[in-house]
Amino acid sequence: MTYLALPKYRILTLAVTTLVLFVTTPAHARQRGARGGPPPTARASAAIDLTGYWVSVITEDWRLRMVTPRKGQYDALTLNAEGRRVGDTWDPDRDEKAGEQCKAYGAANIMRLPGRLHIAWENDNTLRIDTDTGNQTRRFHFHRATPGEPTWQGHSVATWQFGPAGRGGARTGSLKVVTTNLRAGYVRKNGAPHSDKAVITEYFDVNTMPNSDQWMTVTTRIEDPVYFSRPYINTTDFKKLANGAGWSPTPCSAK
Repeated sequence: MTYLALPKYRILTLAVTTLVLFVTTPAHARQRGARGGPPPTARASAAIDLTGYWVSVITEDWRLRMVTPRKGQYDALTLNAEGRRVGDTWDPDRDEKAGEQCKAYGAANIMRLPGRLHIAWENDNTLRIDTDTGNQTRRFHFHRATPGEPTWQGHSVATWQFGPAGRGGARTGSLKVVTTNLRAGYVRKNGAPHSDKAVITEYFDVNTMPNSDQWMTVTTRIEDPVYFSRPYINTTDFKKLANGAGWSPTPCSAK
């Protein structure tokens, strides 16, 4: 498995914060089919194109993401006293024996782990993300779907968000995803916990660099009334690849 690891001092100017500053409107509220017909599918009305292969770009929190931090290292997290107490009981051998080696590979942390993504439309209203790290699959539902039993990846509801177009320019936008119905897991591989009541809100944004490289930034907000004292917010970057060369799925590991 390969990924990009850049030194912390390199600063990339990405238009991430504009996501939350847009006056946004869900696509289905503004776009209707011709002559009162059904609204277009999520694929047809996409605000941005996320499909393809992407690789992690580690520009911050390098020492917390490239290796498993030691027990009790909760820098930048928002754990409350109970969250720290539970985190301090982390035992990777116990997780392995219990068949819970994927606790750090759920929706709350999978995008932070170094590796590659493959994003594709599973059908016209479901966007699918596969990860080679941990061999996980996330599904973003743009239509009504009934959640099943709680899982590591939970149940994700997606909507396109549109911002105002510039004068003479194309409309810009992002993808908003809200994930619930999670199994309790970790927000960091060293056992920092989130509960099954956690709610994850993500914004996916695509930017084109001056050299024409495409970058995707995922802005994540995790709220957890059980283990967090306030929301935990982070941003994670990916660079688009030409193809799937180098795709190398690996299983979850508790260590």
